Amino acid sequence: MDGFFLGTALNRCWLNVTLAPMNSPVLIACAHGTRNAEGQAAIRQVMADIEALRPGLRVLEAYVDVQEPELGGVVEGLPEGTAAVVVPLLLSTGFHIKVDVPKAIKTRPEVISARPLGPDPRLAELLAAHLRAAGLEENDGVLVAAAGSSLPDGSVDSEEQARLLAELLPNKVRVAYGASAKPTVPDGVASLRAELAADGGTGRVFIASYLLATGYFHDQLAKAGADVVAAPLLPSPVLAEIALERYDAVLAS
Repeated sequence: MDGFFLGTALNRCWLNVTLAPMNSPVLIACAHGTRNAEGQAAIRQVMADIEALRPGLRVLEAYVDVQEPELGGVVEGLPEGTAAVVVPLLLSTGFHIKVDVPKAIKTRPEVISARPLGPDPRLAELLAAHLRAAGLEENDGVLVAAAGSSLPDGSVDSEEQARLLAELLPNKVRVAYGASAKPTVPDGVASLRAELAADGGTGRVFIASYLLATGYFHDQLAKAGADVVAAPLLPSPVLAEIALERYDAVLAS
């Protein structure tokens, strides 16, 4: 049953293929960037999935850190007057959304930014599917591990995503961060383990990797002291579906 649930969650968005109207604004898919080859491939697959779901839409690749092409250079490379929407392939509002993206597009009023991918109920479904596939049982605790942000909006978004996940599970669900916010993931694991023990439970601590793909932050989760670390969100075509909805929302407004 879990395998069926996971397969359904990962594949259902392929029903929503729509031909892009002529002269549609360019979609600039802007990710954080990673040195991890598997993570790079997963992000590029999201971009390919976007193109598959919206044939005829021009999709450009860009990053705010680590990888090239850098977002500012991609925007500058657009012919003057070319309408475009930057869709952040990021999960929360934070420094990159509030500072890096606006800086990159500030001289081009025809280029607008969409909101990040999360929080979203479909991401909660993916997290739940990965946890179930990893063997989650009702007496276990779940720690949603997000990247973290120095800005408060990032924590608000992650807490909302954890709340959406908690609606799908009977388990205790808490949230922690890989960097720039508290609690840290190791502290969150220890706190949740103590909470389970105080309630007389014998359940394990599962980490729900609220990260797009493998890379530095996901690798660190294995060192945090949890019993099980579930897979990150990708690969999944659901992320492309959400990205296109963010793009369409900008056009509608």
